[in-house]
Amino acid sequence: MNETRLDDPVAPRGAPTRPDPARRRTIRRVAATAALAFAVGGGVLLGATGGSQSQTNSTDTYRQLSLLGDVFEKVRAQYVEEVSDEELVEAAINGMLTSLDPHSSYLSPKSFQDMRVQTKGEFGGLGIEVTMENGYVKVVSPIDDTPASEVGLEPGDYITHLDGEAVLGLTLSEAVERMRGKVGTAIKLTIRRAQEEPFDVEITRAIITIKSVRNRVIQDIGYIRITTFNEQTTVGLQESVAKIKEELGDRLHGYVIDLRNNPGGLLDQAISVCDAFLERGEIVSTRGRDEANASRVNATAGDITDGKPIVVLINGGSASASEIVAGALQDHRRAIILGTQSFGKGSVQTILPLQGNAAMRLTTARYYTPSGRSIQAKGIEPDIKVELAKIEKIEEGRRRREADLRGALTNPDADAKPAPKLPEPEDAASEKNEDPLEDYQLARAVDLLRGFHLFQNRVVN
Repeated sequence: MNETRLDDPVAPRGAPTRPDPARRRTIRRVAATAALAFAVGGGVLLGATGGSQSQTNSTDTYRQLSLLGDVFEKVRAQYVEEVSDEELVEAAINGMLTSLDPHSSYLSPKSFQDMRVQTKGEFGGLGIEVTMENGYVKVVSPIDDTPASEVGLEPGDYITHLDGEAVLGLTLSEAVERMRGKVGTAIKLTIRRAQEEPFDVEITRAIITIKSVRNRVIQDIGYIRITTFNEQTTVGLQESVAKIKEELGDRLHGYVIDLRNNPGGLLDQAISVCDAFLERGEIVSTRGRDEANASRVNATAGDITDGKPIVVLINGGSASASEIVAGALQDHRRAIILGTQSFGKGSVQTILPLQGNAAMRLTTARYYTPSGRSIQAKGIEPDIKVELAKIEKIEEGRRRREADLRGALTNPDADAKPAPKLPEPEDAASEKNEDPLEDYQLARAVDLLRGFHLFQNRVVN
């Protein structure tokens, strides 16, 4: 391992080794004040266990904070380039948080403001949800109808370079900040995808306006696509269901709720979406470090779909809030989950405001489905696993049938009425362009719902 120490004999003799006495005293006072404040707090919390233990912990904490002060002092005095105190402190905070897990981070005032804007459904950027894995930026999912989705980015892609500069060594916040920029400007991303050779894509930044819920009718099935969970999601879901009911009326056989490539979002919106389909029971629970702070959220009466069957589509880009919805509906047997295993982000992040209009995103708990399953690093397993595939129609050609054979017996019921068929929707012809057959997973979901309706009709009749 390459290591350069402060007392390395090859260090230049002219390099400063100690700050001026006044600055040194200031740094010491800051470190001592922080240590004392922490020690006093620790004494209050640990007082019930005994004074000696509290004193030992406080002393150890003081030593660690004193070490932090020493490092801060030496970096500021001896680093090859001058670095501002603000940059060093921010880097120290970021390092502390990012070392905990991939989702804890420091939010500068600008990042904090951007995050608040994003949850309202409109922001500037590429339209991509990312995380950090093995030092690279990993795509969780591109957002529908954004520059990232239009150039073909896919869940699981790794971004290795930004405008030719390696991502390795950057924090997630730094990488995201570099991907943001003035609307209309372009950025080149180097992508590594599975076993393919790395390739470059150029994306033009744009204002990302997210319509979090879309809907359409596929024959006699209501299709609802939820792209993210923001402040508009629950209202969008209610409007979509109402529109589908109005369009199909009694011909409505069920709903497909598409959560594929949905990276998550606001917890309260995920809970509201679950509540819209459930009559009773637990939706989700969170458990943190202190078991006394565990919380459970239960559904209230009322199902906006009137009990119609539901199929929920998920894949590897379905994360966080999407997994809460899929897990709750699966555990309550309210929906059939179809697709592939979800992302597996089952941790709760709390935004804690800090002085100076900054904030920190801190992981404080884990999510659990109603049956007590943890989503973390496991995700939701679909009830019916259907891989993403393309459907290709194979022409059989003209084959001989029984009726073509010489001397074949005639059918005594040839003049009888044909077997009854399910009524075709009135607007079937207009729905040909909306045929889900190009989307294999969606096609299977529609088939499942129509088959279920057909079976119910035959049992009743």
